[in-house]
Amino acid sequence: MSRILWVDDEIDLLQPYIIYLKGKDYDVTTASNGEDALDRLNEAVPDIVFLDENMPGLTGLETLQEIKRLHPEVPVVMITKSEEEHIMEQAIGEKIADYLIKPVNPSQILLCLKKHIHQHAIMTEQVQQNYRQEWSDISYMIDTATTIEEWQAIERTLSKWDIELENSSMRSLIDDQRTQANAAFCKWIAKNYESWFRGQSDNIQSTEEAPLMSHDIMKHAVFPLLDKGEKVLLCVIDNFRYDQWKTIQPLISEFYSVRTEEQYTSILPTATQYARNAIFSGLLPLQIQEMYPQYWVEEGDEESKNQYEKELVQTLLDRYRRRESFNYWKVNESDFCERVIAQLKGAHAPLNIVVLNFIDMLSHSRTESKMMRELAYDEAAYRSLTLSWFRHSPTYSLLRRAAELGFTLVLTTDHGTTRVKSAVQIIADKNTNTNIRYKVGKALNCNSKNVFTIEQPKRVGLPCPNVSSSYAFCTGSDFFAYPNQFNYYAQYYRNTFQHGGISLEEMVIPLVTLVPKK
Repeated sequence: MSRILWVDDEIDLLQPYIIYLKGKDYDVTTASNGEDALDRLNEAVPDIVFLDENMPGLTGLETLQEIKRLHPEVPVVMITKSEEEHIMEQAIGEKIADYLIKPVNPSQILLCLKKHIHQHAIMTEQVQQNYRQEWSDISYMIDTATTIEEWQAIERTLSKWDIELENSSMRSLIDDQRTQANAAFCKWIAKNYESWFRGQSDNIQSTEEAPLMSHDIMKHAVFPLLDKGEKVLLCVIDNFRYDQWKTIQPLISEFYSVRTEEQYTSILPTATQYARNAIFSGLLPLQIQEMYPQYWVEEGDEESKNQYEKELVQTLLDRYRRRESFNYWKVNESDFCERVIAQLKGAHAPLNIVVLNFIDMLSHSRTESKMMRELAYDEAAYRSLTLSWFRHSPTYSLLRRAAELGFTLVLTTDHGTTRVKSAVQIIADKNTNTNIRYKVGKALNCNSKNVFTIEQPKRVGLPCPNVSSSYAFCTGSDFFAYPNQFNYYAQYYRNTFQHGGISLEEMVIPLVTLVPKK
């Protein structure tokens, strides 16, 4: 039973309301002045307070201040005959929950109670009911999907329910449906991926059926804006999933409006060395290696795999004979982001590119740190950390400043990430790479039926470190582990967020164009 404290110097005139609320199973305590109200509050903390603004002795606003000092968590609804603006503003400044003008009717009171006491329970039940009604439709979408557009719609729908049901008792149901979706999506990728590429190793072209992919992004999303004379800020957030975009969108919407929201398909492997270099060069990895060998770093090399991004952007502009100048920043630390904000004001180049590595750093630190594993235990916590980072980091200030300066914002990523759960055993030689979602090397041996292998990498635009090299990709929530200390690594990496393989979260990723709000 919910408890109400109603404070009014004419409380006797409100008996019909009190009888009505008791009939609705509310426990109503009354007080005729502020001092008595505070005494009642000390005896038993109510779920909500209805407070008259105009009372002798302690005024409504003075009583409100005391209630908020003693019990800031209790919602207070101010009820007054006055419609004076300064009283409303003062009450709002004291963080009232609602403001009603006398005379009020029982329906208004009941609506306030549902809004401020029962809202969460009502919304949770409604969300659960809506998901139950849509569950079979989603399953049908998964069972019948045959195009990338349909898989994009599935990822949008699942992300929506991931967010809305994250604290629900139905959490396991949406998890099972995402597992079902990923199993079907991975089979679809295995069946269709190679068909998206045609040609010889020195002239690889996508077929007409190929979706928008990593190496198409600059031509598709950035060049048309430059052609229209717009100042562009391309913001690439490493390791950024579609559900994370939807989580921070409300904050970005304070100063940017969405012009277009798309999803594109990351190339394989869904890893920075391949996917992000493809974005900035407009080429597939094999083409980078053959055309610009000085900018391609092999898997076994110790140097950074993405140190030539600025140079790759220049090669792309040169090939398309574009004359635009550009700025490029890679942000790994908050202090440097502050310097980028300062430099953005004086940036005269039409194209400005910033790479933000925080979420990728969060993903890796979660793997290595026990404390971070607890903070980002599951997808809901991972989204929460992303939101907290964005709200309190200089990135928020950077994008707000970009809006003030009139930059069109293209927000995207190179790949997403997925929470891995099951280890699969693989045997490989000592020169095989260390990523646990994909392997490239000679004589890869894995018995799992859920692994997608590419025996002729050049057919899909991937380099061959050796003549007999092949690629193996984990699908869904699997990850690779070697027979040596298999159980240790299976336990160590379980429930960590990884990338490089095949899943909706890694491959179907956001590409959003935003314009500053006036």
